[in-house]
Amino acid sequence: MIRLLVGLGNPGAEYEGTNHNAGFWWIDAVARELKANLVPERNYFGLVARVNRQEGPLWLLEPQTYMNLSGKSVAALARFFKIAPNEVLVAHDELDLLPGQVKIKFGGGHAGHNGLRDIHAQLGTPDYWRLRLGIGHPGVKAEVVDYVLRKPKPEARDAIHEAIQRTLHAIDLLLAADMERALMKINAKPPRPKPPKPEPAKPEA
Repeated sequence: MIRLLVGLGNPGAEYEGTNHNAGFWWIDAVARELKANLVPERNYFGLVARVNRQEGPLWLLEPQTYMNLSGKSVAALARFFKIAPNEVLVAHDELDLLPGQVKIKFGGGHAGHNGLRDIHAQLGTPDYWRLRLGIGHPGVKAEVVDYVLRKPKPEARDAIHEAIQRTLHAIDLLLAADMERALMKINAKPPRPKPPKPEPAKPEA
């Protein structure tokens, strides 16, 4: 079961619409879906919401530490509420996926993502869930830093937000940690429209 949802990003108006803030966009969307209100919590260095669910409290978190220190916020909340790393799902921007693509991963490396790097260090383990929101790659490694801090082109932004909306249809599966079924639901192709039925032939006069 997932007890803590984290979205990664940078605080401040200048970063609001940038690729690196896709995780914040996701948590904002989840908060709207669950009718939760994110409020500043100094003890956890972030914006926090608590959602009371049948299975117990669910926490939503947007670290306000800047990306490089995301783990400071995640670890503070997880330790206080005794949330195990495998009960944490972190949503983040993913260079290796195209805008509109979504993948779920458990454990593994941080692939140079500074937010994940710090969460690894602060939790002392990479064994937590990640929701990878594709933002695409600039094509040249040297341009990555500028790229993630830029706003996506309108069509890429729309694709990312559309992908975020699709994840909301699977929120109960995500929270139950039924990740295989959740991913199938998120990435399911919409049903093809049925062809119109032919009209019955009119009798000849």
